[in-house]
Amino acid sequence: MTDFESLSHVHWDCKYHIVFVPKYRRKVIYGNLRDKIGPILRDLCNQKGIVLLEGHAMPDHVHLCLSIPPKYSVSNTIGFLKGKSAVRIHRELLNERRMTGLHFWATGYCVSTVGHDEAAVRKYIWEQEDRDSKQSRLFEYPLPQAPAGLSLCGTIGPNGAFHTCIRPALRGFLIPRPMAVVDYWYRDS
Repeated sequence: MTDFESLSHVHWDCKYHIVFVPKYRRKVIYGNLRDKIGPILRDLCNQKGIVLLEGHAMPDHVHLCLSIPPKYSVSNTIGFLKGKSAVRIHRELLNERRMTGLHFWATGYCVSTVGHDEAAVRKYIWEQEDRDSKQSRLFEYPLPQAPAGLSLCGTIGPNGAFHTCIRPALRGFLIPRPMAVVDYWYRDS
């Protein structure tokens, strides 16, 4: 029980992997902002007694591994971190004095419990930049060529994944069909 922390009547070990994104998932976390966002989040965590175990800022999202005491809910903690950090980012880094109508973080977040795999989650957060660079290389490869009489198209599915599909060509134009996620050869008989 050496890993557990304690309050007056409870022993606890509550660790969470949290990801949140800037408004419209714009790639705005770079340069000076990327260097300063860590100390801002660490300072806000210290104000509430939350331990920031690991963190990594990517251009379009932030990964955090937090140890949150059971007296705070995850949603209230994330609301506090996103709200107060947005105010500090606008005041200190973007030199914006007005606070009404300004947004930095998008609504919502992704959270999962860490459990006993804390080392694996920390490694995942630490290597996130390498994973993202490998992911972006997926689009450097040419798409496959469609056989004669068929056209190649692509759709973005509901989960954001890119799917290729083959459709019959009619005099150089696509036959109008609903844009659905299709991963098979389509031929009219």
